[in-house]
Amino acid sequence: MTYVVTENCIKCKYMDCVEVCPVDCFYAGENMLVIHPDECIDCGVCEPECPAEAIVPDSDSKASAWIEKNRELAAAWPNITRKGTPPADADEWKDRPGKAELLSPEPHKD
Repeated sequence: MTYVVTENCIKCKYMDCVEVCPVDCFYAGENMLVIHPDECIDCGVCEPECPAEAIVPDSDSKASAWIEKNRELAAAWPNITRKGTPPADADEWKDRPGKAELLSPEPHKD
């Protein structure tokens, strides 16, 4: 099992989850984070840290559409081990549904 980041993260990217991950399995895109499924140890400490409730176990029905997307993007994006600054408008996007089409394939830039 693994945990999966879903579309709730898009345009929120709070990054609280990154700080608690014991195996540094988060990868950062321009407007979303993902979890590398082969690196996640299924500890679950990240799930309650996410203000957007974007992290779910892979057994959750919300995860099915995002498992392979997490794998694909984790291979292309840089690893992130420290919390950064979320987007200024993150709170405005937090509870909006249907954000999948807003996902940027671009990697995070410092």
